[in-house]
Amino acid sequence: MDSNDLKSLMAELTRKMETAIEHTRRELAGVRTGRASVNILDGVQVEAYGAKMPLNQVASLSVPEPTLIVAQPFDPTQLAAIEKAIRASDLGLNPGNDGKVVRIPLPTLTDERRKELSRHVHKLAEEGRNTVRQARREANDRLKKLLKDHTISEDDERKGLDEVQRLTDHHVKTIDDLQKKKDDELLSH
Repeated sequence: MDSNDLKSLMAELTRKMETAIEHTRRELAGVRTGRASVNILDGVQVEAYGAKMPLNQVASLSVPEPTLIVAQPFDPTQLAAIEKAIRASDLGLNPGNDGKVVRIPLPTLTDERRKELSRHVHKLAEEGRNTVRQARREANDRLKKLLKDHTISEDDERKGLDEVQRLTDHHVKTIDDLQKKKDDELLSH
């Protein structure tokens, strides 16, 4: 094995870990804090034209004030379907429409709900960390197999294991930072 094979193993490992971070970042963006953000509606699917479609494909979303999201349907006949989809989501939102737009007020979070959401944030972050650790395990196993097959030297294996650990530590810290930032948003009110 030459250094290109090690490089490709590290590139693949980095890609897997970056994917885990992006996934965690998206999941955390969907957790509601006290401030309105259209990202919390990313998971809402609207029954439209005989199919389930993401809300942002059937309406333009805006945040005219910190505790309000407005969904302006591209097709006014979709008002009721949009309202129903938001109500059916597990976000605990109570939308209303005025015949033109759907207004989605964000209720103030209770301390109990903040703690519940914080636990959810911790769970999402832990899932991200586990994905990173799984990628580390796979890379370490491949390095050990390469050594066993005499494709790399013990020095290369040791350098490879050190690099895998360095990448793991870096990516786990990034997830820790994302979790802390989300927790701070949630618990500071």
